[in-house]
Amino acid sequence: MPSTVAPKSTLRTRLRRAGLGLSLACAALAAPAQQGSEDLSALSQRWVDDALAQAQAGGALPLRMEVEVGALDARLRLAPCQQVEPYLPAGTRLWGRSRLGLRCVQGQTRWNVFLPITVKAFGPAWVLAGNVTAGSVLTEADAIEAEVDWAAEPAAIIANRDAWIGQTATRALNPGQALRQNMVRAPELFKAGSPVRVVVQGPGYAVTSSGQAMTAGSVGQTIRIRMGNGRVIGGVVSEDGTIQAQL
Repeated sequence: MPSTVAPKSTLRTRLRRAGLGLSLACAALAAPAQQGSEDLSALSQRWVDDALAQAQAGGALPLRMEVEVGALDARLRLAPCQQVEPYLPAGTRLWGRSRLGLRCVQGQTRWNVFLPITVKAFGPAWVLAGNVTAGSVLTEADAIEAEVDWAAEPAAIIANRDAWIGQTATRALNPGQALRQNMVRAPELFKAGSPVRVVVQGPGYAVTSSGQAMTAGSVGQTIRIRMGNGRVIGGVVSEDGTIQAQL
């Protein structure tokens, strides 16, 4: 089973590199002098397909990629261009709903337009088998394995079963939803106002004291604690409920 995030982050990195490396290579796919929307769509499809193929080359990514290329605004009237260069606009990636830039690099009139695209990435995930109420602790019976589009939502897919079993639902979940990182959290070890043990660490020393949690706390969460002298400090919740703080 693939890890929760690594395949996606690896894919993004490779796509980003592919987008930079293929922009010049795909510029060689010169569009005809009388450039039409169908020609631009075909050019864009080839560019994205090549980018995705290069991104997956040399590594066994557990994702099956599909690309849907949209259409330009029918009201656009583009001047003839001998060579069109596809490119990824800054801040965009080939993941989910995105856009591809198309610019005329050889023509009497230079132009730049954007074409909507949708990149789907199908892979194994865990899908809810029934309704789950907010605050419920997920068990093995709550989800089944299925193929889903990882890129359908911004939040990362939870592909590892051990990463969601025993976790608490952050909101009401419905059957058929794929489990993503923003849907679950670690169970609360204590409530707001509960007394907690605080280990304060400094250069060469560690002091154990007591305080009061100002919010509920889960493993790995950073919370604020009010100490006995009234001072408020921050710390990270350990597995045993102890708060690890540094001064």
